[in-house]
Amino acid sequence: MQTFKDNTNRDWGISLTIGSAMLVKEKLGVDLLQPETGDPPLMTRLGTDEMLLAQVIATLLESQFELHKIDANQIYQSFDGATFARAHEAFYKELIDFFQNRGRPDRAKAASKQMKMIQAGVQAAMIKIDGIEVETVIEQAMAKVNNELKMI
Repeated sequence: MQTFKDNTNRDWGISLTIGSAMLVKEKLGVDLLQPETGDPPLMTRLGTDEMLLAQVIATLLESQFELHKIDANQIYQSFDGATFARAHEAFYKELIDFFQNRGRPDRAKAASKQMKMIQAGVQAAMIKIDGIEVETVIEQAMAKVNNELKMI
C-alpha cells in the first residue's frame, strides 16, 4: 500500500488488489489489470487524462471515505495540485508494486516508464516554454497586424 496526505493533512492509502481493480472496472469501465489495452493504451490515458486518473484514484480510496467522514465530491475538493501530485505518484508506485509482485515485470516496467515519460515530457515542455522570447513574439504579432492594416 502506498500512502499520501491530502491538503487537510488526512492520510490516505492506495491499495491495488483484485477487488479494488474490479471496483474500478465496474464503476469506471477501466481495467487496471490490462494497462496496455485500448487505443490509446490505458497507461497513456492515465498519464494524460488527469480527470480519469482522479476518478480512478478516488475509486481506489472509496473504502476510506467513511473513516474520514467524506464523500467523493469532498475528496476531489481536497485534490489540490500538490495533493494530486502525491496521489499520482502513490498510484503509479502501487501499480508497479502490484505487477512486480504478481510476476508481471513487463507491466511493472511499463508503469515505471510511463512515470518517467511524464516527467521527461514536463521537462521538455518547460525547456520549450523557457525558450519563448515574449518580446519577440509580440513584435512579430504587431508587425503582422501593421502589415494587414496597411493593406486595408
